[in-house]
Amino acid sequence: MIHNQIRVRQLNVRPPLFLAPMAGLTHSALRSLLLSFGGVGLLSTEMLSARRLPAESALSSPYLIRTAGEYPLSYQLLVAAVEEVVPAVEILHRLGADAIDLNLGCPAPRVRQAGGGSSLMADPARVRRIVATARRHTSLPLTAKIRLGEALDEQILQEFCRMLAGEGIDLLTVHARLRREPFGRKPRWEWVGRVKQWLKIPVIANGGVCSVATARDCLRISGADGLMIGRAAVEKPWVFAEIAKEVYGEGTGSREIDLPRIYLEMVTALAARFSPERRLGRLKEFTHYFARNYMFGHHLAMAVQSSNSLEEAWSRALAFFARHAPDSCLPESVPNTGSDRLSAGPG
Repeated sequence: MIHNQIRVRQLNVRPPLFLAPMAGLTHSALRSLLLSFGGVGLLSTEMLSARRLPAESALSSPYLIRTAGEYPLSYQLLVAAVEEVVPAVEILHRLGADAIDLNLGCPAPRVRQAGGGSSLMADPARVRRIVATARRHTSLPLTAKIRLGEALDEQILQEFCRMLAGEGIDLLTVHARLRREPFGRKPRWEWVGRVKQWLKIPVIANGGVCSVATARDCLRISGADGLMIGRAAVEKPWVFAEIAKEVYGEGTGSREIDLPRIYLEMVTALAARFSPERRLGRLKEFTHYFARNYMFGHHLAMAVQSSNSLEEAWSRALAFFARHAPDSCLPESVPNTGSDRLSAGPG
């Protein structure tokens, strides 16, 4: 049976659709864009280094910038050592986090070499201490995100997942691929189903969900309590709204899908919220995925990728839209909107 909400401690996630944390992508501008379409049950920050977090400014750090409307928002922590946990959790309390997620699945070599992400699955004793320490120091929903491991080993995965739940994890997201498997590999949703059978806490399926059809398939195969969506949300910011309506029966309005206008909103938000040196890289990351909406979108991606400023990128994007969406009425320069209202605490 598909339920349209999940209760995690004091947090009600409705619909049970989660934004995946993605480096360079799940920043304030993207989160606001997703909210304009609706359907997101729980937003996420980018991966935050627990070690570096004490030095970050809530009002200027590109990782912590948040507008008042970005709610509910989960902050994902990359933790490599137990002693990093308490200072980081205390900061997240001050920032008004709605949930805290522990990154136990990132396969990036740099993250693994630093002792974090998926490398932690090889050291369950250290993970146990990290989770137990976090649990003692927060009453917020405490979640974790994992991959299936190095190889398909049911005993190892089962023991690890049960340990997480036993130490106080409230909800577990499972990226249905092994550590070395690329995004192009078909996800193993049936293994999420195994995890679901082992645990009493909610289990969220991640990997390969990019449409209403794949959402339905994933839920049918995995029996998961909800879905986490990553790259597809960047390519199609309306995907949450579509799945919320068609799968969960949650009406979220009917905003028009106007691709040039959506792109303009991203550019405008980046200009309003981030310092000049932080804007262009994030636009390039966004464009890499968003350009896939066009048959010749690689021309847009290449034009933006070779730009040297946000203004130049917008000018080149404008030329692309003039060829592929000639009826769009767009400003020739990046709108000067001033700064969006930012929040250093709860929205």
